[in-house]
Amino acid sequence: MTARLDSRIIVVTGGFGILGRALAERLLEEGARVVLLDRAAAPASGLPQVALALGSVELGDEGACQAAYTQVRELLGGVDGVVNVAGGFTWETLESGALASWDRMYETNVRTAVSSCRAALPHLLARGAGRIVNVGAAAAQKAGMGMGAYAASKAGVARLTEALAEELKDRGVTVNAVLPSIIDTPANRSDMPDADASRWVAPGQLAAVIAFLLSDEAAAITGACIPVSGRV
Repeated sequence: MTARLDSRIIVVTGGFGILGRALAERLLEEGARVVLLDRAAAPASGLPQVALALGSVELGDEGACQAAYTQVRELLGGVDGVVNVAGGFTWETLESGALASWDRMYETNVRTAVSSCRAALPHLLARGAGRIVNVGAAAAQKAGMGMGAYAASKAGVARLTEALAEELKDRGVTVNAVLPSIIDTPANRSDMPDADASRWVAPGQLAAVIAFLLSDEAAAITGACIPVSGRV
């Protein structure tokens, strides 16, 4: 594999999860120096051999997020790209669910991405170039039953992506999003034991699309929300 991201410093939020780890492995293969941020404590083992892993970072807290990015710059010299993986999911109908779920999905999926982007921007702009990739969801385009709060929050991620891309399009930073359908994770297999997981999106497949969007080859793409649907 060619080192398309040779020595570039890429920050991945939600980096300790299944997708975050798969993405870290792909980015390392492509030559990047990878930083993982997560609200969870850093595990004692099991993470890829990244340049830096920062746990217990409350990504929705702007001050905490800014402090984490400042630490990355001080230790590694800067930031070249950001992938906002951090997020969550809930399934409940409007009738039987809670209003608090809508707030929680906003906090988990939109606020974390906004806070991360705001904290990263000074460092990306200081480089004169940069990449931001947000992980949205196919549900942002069409929500099913029980998906209202989740889909609304992921639609917010898509609109954030479009607005920030317009804001930065003449300043050297591209902003795009991937919209996966169902990602093939142990949790999803447990929740849907009768589903055909072969139709879902493997974490490594999604990581490959994200790696492309971080590369020079994707310099002409910004403001795009790209479906990554597998065969769902």
